[in-house]
Amino acid sequence: MTVEFKSCSAPEAFDVLVVGGGINGAGIARDLAGRGLKVMLCERDDLAAHTSSSSTKLIHGGLRYLEYSKFGLVRKSLQEREALLRSAPHIMGQMRFVLPHAPDMRPAWMIRAGLFIYDHLARRAWLPGSCAIDLRTHPAGAPLKPNFVRGFNYSDGWVDDARLVTLCAVDAAERGATVRTRTACTSAVRGADGWHATLLQASGQGQYIIARALVNATGPWAQRFLQSAVRHADGRAMQTHMSLRLVRGSHIVVPQLFTHPDAYILQVDARRVVFAIPYQGAFTLIGTTEVQVPEPSGAEICTDEEVAYLCKAVNRYFRVEVKPEHVVWRYAGVRPLLEDHGGDASAVTRDYRLEVVDGGAPLLTVWGGKITTFRKLSEQAADRLCCIIGAPGSAWTRHAHLPGGDLSAWIQPGARPDIDFAKFLRTVQQRYAWLPPPLAERLARAYGSRIDRVLITESGQPAQQLADLGPPVVLDVYAAEIDYLRREEWACSADDILWRRSKIGLHTNEYHRAQLHAWLAQTPLAIRRAV
Repeated sequence: MTVEFKSCSAPEAFDVLVVGGGINGAGIARDLAGRGLKVMLCERDDLAAHTSSSSTKLIHGGLRYLEYSKFGLVRKSLQEREALLRSAPHIMGQMRFVLPHAPDMRPAWMIRAGLFIYDHLARRAWLPGSCAIDLRTHPAGAPLKPNFVRGFNYSDGWVDDARLVTLCAVDAAERGATVRTRTACTSAVRGADGWHATLLQASGQGQYIIARALVNATGPWAQRFLQSAVRHADGRAMQTHMSLRLVRGSHIVVPQLFTHPDAYILQVDARRVVFAIPYQGAFTLIGTTEVQVPEPSGAEICTDEEVAYLCKAVNRYFRVEVKPEHVVWRYAGVRPLLEDHGGDASAVTRDYRLEVVDGGAPLLTVWGGKITTFRKLSEQAADRLCCIIGAPGSAWTRHAHLPGGDLSAWIQPGARPDIDFAKFLRTVQQRYAWLPPPLAERLARAYGSRIDRVLITESGQPAQQLADLGPPVVLDVYAAEIDYLRREEWACSADDILWRRSKIGLHTNEYHRAQLHAWLAQTPLAIRRAV
């Protein structure tokens, strides 16, 4: 490839260069930009293209980690849970979980004790606590085999993981950060005046920048990035004593196994659990596996063996048999877990560590982490960097909304995010009565209070009828929405739109995807003024 570099008199200078557009990189860029720092975030692929869009889609404390005495991690996660749910009620929400009691697994007293601890490790303002349930009369018992007669019910939350990453990046950009997708950091050399970084776009366009600090938030690629791209001025590689255990987690999606709103946490053996979660209205998401891998490929595959394992796990509990041919979608991602040199991947901590190498231009590397604790991780990373480089600004994200999450211009917010969103949706349906109800709900969920920015005409005026949104390009995705995603959320490809900015891909076939790909290739991005 021939690389062309932007011609300029001097490299553009930043306070911090964040490498990696997953949840931790986007979260750190957002926090730093909100403190007034000049930040660049670069991601070699799309935002949330790998691990951060391949999760189990949960905001949770991690009930099973109590068995491994990970009380600090569980408490930290539970402290973050309600703050996150309040920050973006359109892309997150409360969910009750049903744990059917399998007598040959953990005894009932142990489960009750664990749930008591789970309820009280951190303060709950509005999420209800746990309780025992009779599966012979509770709605969640109907889809289960008749031998499961008792169970337990507790609270956690769900999240649209890929949209969470995107909204963090949107917030960072609107606070002044520069966000570059399809842009790899191929070299970062530590000089006397900061990090001299070379960025390479997918188009072959190159750029040099200087940053006072460098953040390595490349997830499963953290070690590889340090070894291949980060150097001292004399050419020596950066040294670290940290290492990762890379574990592939795979999921499958099948037609819905039940119609009630609760999810299931199913005991598979003495150490493993599998979730069965209501998903996208018409499906059930099942996961996850834990398979150790030597390195991430960037195109992880849920294997047939993993599909069979997940089917077997749910078939122990549900009346309706799930077969591999029922799977409508499978996906996999590699989790970067802190290496503890133990044998069981299930027992490896999901906590994180922030490693700072200073004594010059600082380098901060993120090791490990999980979606639920991303905000706290980002805050701690920003605190440390600001202290080292002497930048002003203090923590601010604890009570802040993500883009679209502040519904106060539409409704009078109350004490419950789930109730607030229901009121917001009713208001959207009243204001845009011409929107088909399923489309109104999908757009309200995706964009929250920013829905007005999507529902505009080609000239930038508020849409008054469905025809004002342009042609339906694929299913109920109209040109106006695609333009919004390209203009404000860095969507470039059909996969960006169908699988990361939304999950419309679940309802499409190869013809639909080819249709969207052709439309993107043939249609220039309309420059519209949002009102």
